[in-house]
Amino acid sequence: MKVLHLYPKSDNMIVKHINILLEGMRHSIDVRATDSPSDFKTICRQMEPDIVHCHGCWQYAIVNAVNYARKNGARIILSPHGQLEPWILEEKSLQEKLHKTLLWQKSSVERAYSVIAFGNMEQKHLRLLKWNQRIEVIHNCVITNSLTPQEMCSQTFAVYQKVMDSNVLEQMDETTQQLLAVILKAGITGDRRWVQESVVCGPETDWRRLLIYAEHHHIRNYVDYGISTLGLETPNIDTSKITAYFPDNWQQPVPLKEIIGDYKGDETDYLVRMIRQIEKQPLLLHLVELARELRRDTVDDDLLQQALEEKKLLKYASRLMQILQEQTRLEEGYMPLPSTNDRGTQQIRKLITNQMTI
Repeated sequence: MKVLHLYPKSDNMIVKHINILLEGMRHSIDVRATDSPSDFKTICRQMEPDIVHCHGCWQYAIVNAVNYARKNGARIILSPHGQLEPWILEEKSLQEKLHKTLLWQKSSVERAYSVIAFGNMEQKHLRLLKWNQRIEVIHNCVITNSLTPQEMCSQTFAVYQKVMDSNVLEQMDETTQQLLAVILKAGITGDRRWVQESVVCGPETDWRRLLIYAEHHHIRNYVDYGISTLGLETPNIDTSKITAYFPDNWQQPVPLKEIIGDYKGDETDYLVRMIRQIEKQPLLLHLVELARELRRDTVDDDLLQQALEEKKLLKYASRLMQILQEQTRLEEGYMPLPSTNDRGTQQIRKLITNQMTI
């Protein structure tokens, strides 16, 4: 993990806080700091930080840092250091400044993966602003004896790890993504012989992110079964205990039958209901369930095509076939209609890819 701090050198209390974090974490992660906005981009290019931790919120350099860092793949954490407390915002001497800058301050807070408050009162005031509800409370040992420097560093590191365990697909390499698709196919079929691709995994395989992704999308049972079917050795990771940040509108996926009802003997009707629900909100769990259903011997391709055409779902279903091939390695022989790869298909890909984006 690589973390870069950006802070104002004019504030001695912030400088002390930074120095404690640097000293406390230098043996466990690559951590650096700069108080120079002009050097920030250079350090970012050299270091390629995973996280940029910004301190204070009255410098326009923070906005530039957020924009540049996000554009280059870093995730933002913001510690306001009490600078958004209501009595600060209400100071008459700041009224003109507030009029000009509050909008970009709001933008910086909104785009942070997490905001670190130094106490419950600051957390309460930050919540009232309604700019960002992903707020963690970590007391500042520079101004309180309620925790030790080691405890402050440990709690801050936990926030860093929580950030890194969020939206893991964004950080997952292509090889691991391809491995996931193969594992899902094995988990759906339950038979190693259906997997024609060579299964490549080794020390570089990003098992942590793969398993966290499976947990977040409620497909861990399919992944575990696929891993067992393929006879793969994986690290023992209890993903149910790993915390992460989620988009404000995120809801844990539930099986399709809990939304559309159980199978009632009509395979064509059931598949149409599945596809209609996926059209409303394409979720990986539901794609996996659809791929599994399409493998049943009871599927009548002609009847299904006719029903999809009547429901005006034929074009969308053909796009889903392409997505199912990519995500679950569904073969053409189990596709009730030819796949389509067009702009509409790309839109479905984006919806699936960006579901956990903050």
